[in-house]
Formats: sequence, structure tokens, C-alpha cells
Amino acid sequence: MKQLVVHHESEWTQTALLENGRLIEFAAERVCEHGTAGSFYKGRIVNVLPGMQAAFVDIGLKKNAFLYIDDMLPAHLDKQPKSKPSIEQLARRGQQLLVQVTKEPLGGKGARVTTHYSLPGRYIVFMPEADYVAVSKKVEPETERVRLKSLGEHLRRSGEGMILRTVAGGQDDATLGEDLARLRRQWESIRESAEKAEAPRELYRDLDLAERMVRDVFDPGTDELIMDDALQREKVCAYLERMMPGVQPRVSMYREEAPLFDAYPVEHQLHRDFGRKIWLPGGGYLVWDQTEALTVVDVNTGKFTGTGDSLEKTVTQTNLEAAEEIARLLRLRDVGGIVIVDFIDMQEEGNRTRVLQCLEERLAKDRTQSHIVGWTKLGLLEMTRKKVRESGAGLFHEVCGACGGTGRITLR
Repeated sequence: MKQLVVHHESEWTQTALLENGRLIEFAAERVCEHGTAGSFYKGRIVNVLPGMQAAFVDIGLKKNAFLYIDDMLPAHLDKQPKSKPSIEQLARRGQQLLVQVTKEPLGGKGARVTTHYSLPGRYIVFMPEADYVAVSKKVEPETERVRLKSLGEHLRRSGEGMILRTVAGGQDDATLGEDLARLRRQWESIRESAEKAEAPRELYRDLDLAERMVRDVFDPGTDELIMDDALQREKVCAYLERMMPGVQPRVSMYREEAPLFDAYPVEHQLHRDFGRKIWLPGGGYLVWDQTEALTVVDVNTGKFTGTGDSLEKTVTQTNLEAAEEIARLLRLRDVGGIVIVDFIDMQEEGNRTRVLQCLEERLAKDRTQSHIVGWTKLGLLEMTRKKVRESGAGLFHEVCGACGGTGRITLR
């Protein structure tokens, strides 16, 4: 069973997703600083850089947004030119265009924007100009994927595209059609606003954090939603009624004196899971080091001495526990960029395959796309994970003024 716990206070909204009492996802958002990912803007191109095949776009934020040439070409590969044109052929200074934020400003970088528009609904991600239908790889069996693909082709209009989400499995054409119609109305409103607006201007803002989490991870048939703010609860319930009319979700109002995150308990797990050293169930541990673009995880046997009669079994057992925990922590910490895992050396190729399969299976539950590159010549596991928003826990930390984030200070 999953529980979505939403804590709201004057400056913050924080959400925690628990599965059988274990924390698997955490997000936070400042009330006064709504996230920009997914939002639409009427922007003005302020600079075109042929050497980078990109343009900078003023969308009204502190830093100009970055628009790469691939995000200006047609979304459908079959409609793209055989040879990539120069950015100067597609963009000019002063040009106004409709863009959508795909990656929020992080660190010193501005937002990443695209002209490949998409609007997520409960069952469908609507892509008004993509001209293709895709089905989530997590939908099973294959016959259901084929049915959804056929249904999507039937529902879409010429030039439109869509992705049928995992929760679309088992839904009928009426339910999916209602979701699509709602997204079409949203898109028409955005497009009409863009025609009238003068850049830079925000045209459409994605849902706030609590509503996004309800849309993306909450199953009203089996999951429980616990909230501690009456106004936020009313807002979320109204959203649920619009998205899934007639459904009676399990929504609880928390009224006890103890803080919500202490009662479930989220706070304790956050302190444990965001440390540099994370213990594994069997006695091994992980050492977790993160930079702006690279995360390194070192696996150690620690106190685990094994239950088998060989070192290979002991090492493999530790690595399997580590693979499962790393997949959970990547999702929980919302890590992005390159990830290098230094598993303990295994001699047998079959054990290396088992560890890799374990990691792949656990990563399949993650909503964010990951790609496992494989083992390097030095025996390290290399992978990448997409980054969209700043980590929720990262909002509560700042770089130490004494050491500058290195963990060391100069003695002389």
C-alpha cells in the first residue's frame, strides 16, 4: 500500500510518498516560488549562437532560457530534415515564439525550453504537434499495449500525438477520450493566449506540487492521501473530482498535535537517507558523493561477514542489497546527470548480471527516465538519470561558508 503525505505550512509544501511505510519519493516547493517545469511562455529570442547551435530566449525569468536546435526541429523524427540545418535558419534575434520549460533553472544555469509541447493528464500526455502515438513500456501484457496504441490512433486528430501512460491500462475509450478532450481545451487556451500576448509573458503554469503528485503517483483506488491543511485538502479534492468524477479516494485530514512528518515517520527517514553514509539491511553500507553533474556511489561490505561459504557469495549479496537501495535513493534524492557506482568486485559474470538486472528492475518503478550504460573496463557501473527540477531536499541546504562545500577547511 502507498501513502501520499502532504505537509503544508506558510512558506513550504512538502510531499512524501511511502510504500509499505518506506520513503520512496520526496519533493518540496516554496509557496511563493512555484516551479516552472511544464509551464508555457511567450518568449523573445535575445541571442543566437551558431557555434552552440542554440539560442537564448527571454521568458521573463532572472536568467534567459536555453533553446537547443533539436528542440526547434519537428518532434516526429520522420519529419526532420536529413541534414541538420544551422540554428540561424530557424531562429533570429527579436523573434517571438511559444516555448515550454522542460528543465528548471539549476545552479547558475537558466531554464531549458522546447517547442515540442506536451500536456500531461491523468491517462494521456498530449503532444499537439507530435503526430504519433506511443504507449508506456510499463503497460503489460503486449495485447494491452496494442489495444491502447490502436485506441490512441483512433482518438487523435491529424497532426496530434500522445503517450498513453501506465495508468491508462484497462481504461475504455470514453475515459481516455474525456482526458484527451480536457487536454485539447487546455492547449487551445494556451495557443489563443500566445497569439494575443507580447513577449516575455507566462501563459500557462503547471499544477502546484500537491496536485502534480496526485496526478502522477496517486491511485485513488488503493492509495491513501494524508494532509494537514484544510485549504490544501479542499483544493486537491476539487482537482480529483475534475480529473476522476465519481471516484471516492481515501483522503484523510491529520489533526494530531505531533508534526505530520514525525507521525508517519518521514523526518527520521529523510535524515537517514540523505546522509553521506547509508547503511544496508545486511550490514554493508554506501558512501554517497554528489557534485553538480556527477554522482559517485561506493559500495562496502561493512559489518556484513556473509552467510555463505565463499567471499563471492558475500560480495554478491551485498551488491544486490546495494542495487536495490541505490535505485530507491536515486528516486528519493531526485539525482540527475551521470551516476557511477563502484560495486564490490565480483569474479563470476553471472553475479554481475544478477546485480545489473536487480538495478534495472528497481529503476523501472521510477517515473524519471534512467539509462544504464554498463560496466566500464575498471569494473564501475555507469548510468545516467534525467533531471527536471531541483531536488526537494536540496532546497533546505546551502553551501557551507567555511569550506565552500568541500568538507575541508584550511588550517593555515
